[in-house]
Amino acid sequence: MPNAADTRAEAGAERPMKVLVTGVAGFIGSHLAERLLGAGHEVVGVDCFTDYYPREMKESNLARSLDNRSFVFHEDDLLGMDLSGLLKNVEIVYHEAAQAGVRASWGSSFKIYTENNVRATQCLLEAAKEANLKRFIYASSSSVYGDAESYPTNEEIKPMPISPYGVTKLAGEHLCNLYYKNYGVPVASLRYFTVYGPRQRPDMAFNKFITAILRDEEIFIYGDGKQTRDFTYIDDIVDANVSAMDAQVIGNVLNIGGGSRITVNDTIRIIEKATGKQAKLKYIEKQKGDVCHTGADITRAGKLLSYKPAYDLEKGIANEVDWIRNNMRKGR
Repeated sequence: MPNAADTRAEAGAERPMKVLVTGVAGFIGSHLAERLLGAGHEVVGVDCFTDYYPREMKESNLARSLDNRSFVFHEDDLLGMDLSGLLKNVEIVYHEAAQAGVRASWGSSFKIYTENNVRATQCLLEAAKEANLKRFIYASSSSVYGDAESYPTNEEIKPMPISPYGVTKLAGEHLCNLYYKNYGVPVASLRYFTVYGPRQRPDMAFNKFITAILRDEEIFIYGDGKQTRDFTYIDDIVDANVSAMDAQVIGNVLNIGGGSRITVNDTIRIIEKATGKQAKLKYIEKQKGDVCHTGADITRAGKLLSYKPAYDLEKGIANEVDWIRNNMRKGR
């Protein structure tokens, strides 16, 4: 669906560029910033250190980037910043900032999600329409699909989120499309499927499972453990984002998945093998907003980004186990 924005997309990821990464102290944002800096780009990072998980973890995530002279960091809230000034000379925007968490998005907490996931995205897009951007890449989520009509799920399936979090991520996609259609902002939305690996948030399943097993603590499984997920290793997510810098993806939504579905019960067995310890399992009631299954059809990403996941679960989980073990030794 080409429009005026496509004429603003030019090849050039091989040359150094000025790149903005929002949510730069987070799990995905920090990995992405390091990769961009390693490729010679100038990176401007923004993070407001929300209290969803400990600040110390986010500061640790940022440590390598802060040592790089091509990195400029702003501890600030997008809703209160001079965004036009922030975008000066920026060519690529990676909008990773968001209030995370499906289960925490219900009730009075929903206001936090609308502010950080919807209004902040709209404000950034409003500033982006006046900037000379090459790409505005929005971090979306498989949560927008809800309990999808079919698996693997392609991008043509109607999104039907079943959590407030999923609703806000879909709203962000819609805002991106509005600014693309009306103002030519060169947007692309990447729908991440359950990202894992080193620096994974402490509220996410693999981090919780691995930590509990290493400490000989009980693991709580929501439901019967037969629900399936498409898990995607962090390096594969970063690969997709970097490829989107100069690929013909403007105006598109793309699934970024790990390439296979597996039950939660089977992931526990892989973690047991990686840790060399047996899990103590306790099955409890399924949580509201949790989908039964996810599975990404990554055909479009393969065509437009040459995307092909490089990490299988055994290798990826082993890497996360090593990271958590090292942090535990350091008392983190």
